[in-house]
Amino acid sequence: MAKLTIADLKKIKEEYHAGQALREGGFKVKITVHMGTCGIAAGARPIMNVILEELAKSGRKDIAVTTSGCAGLCSKEPMMTIELSGEAPVRYIALTEEKARKIFAEHVMAGKPVKEYALVVGHETTY
Repeated sequence: MAKLTIADLKKIKEEYHAGQALREGGFKVKITVHMGTCGIAAGARPIMNVILEELAKSGRKDIAVTTSGCAGLCSKEPMMTIELSGEAPVRYIALTEEKARKIFAEHVMAGKPVKEYALVVGHETTY
């Protein structure tokens, strides 16, 4: 089997993201609450409840809410990642219910990331 090149990896990544968009129904925003064991122990369930409450109040139908397992940053839990269509994802850490409400209002609804709660912007890949 031939070795993969950077161009091959880029193509695979683009195909993957195109497939994800189709499966997600063309949502404009994706909210991922990290709910591995460490996240749940640190308080991810109340964070998820806040997000679902705020989503219901907003009336928006173009926001997908999902969960993930452990992101490998147990000391930074609870965490969530916000992905707006066409923009780099933002991972938020050490969340409280109050912080989650502010992130929903400012980032999800208004499109302005809340820098003071963010750990990182972007993906881990370099290609």
